[in-house]
Amino acid sequence: MSDEKKPFALRLTKEMMQAIEKWASDEFRSTHGQIEWMLNKALNDAKRNKKKK
Repeated sequence: MSDEKKPFALRLTKEMMQAIEKWASDEFRSTHGQIEWMLNKALNDAKRNKKKK
């Protein structure tokens, strides 16, 4: 699996974005980094994230 990232648009409600921005700030992450962390955690919790070899 390559580390190549594919850009895409993500539409969120104003309230959701504000909550993510606050959470990111609390965790000393960028908003983008927080969203990426959240998605990775959800994939891992659902056992849908392919393991890196």
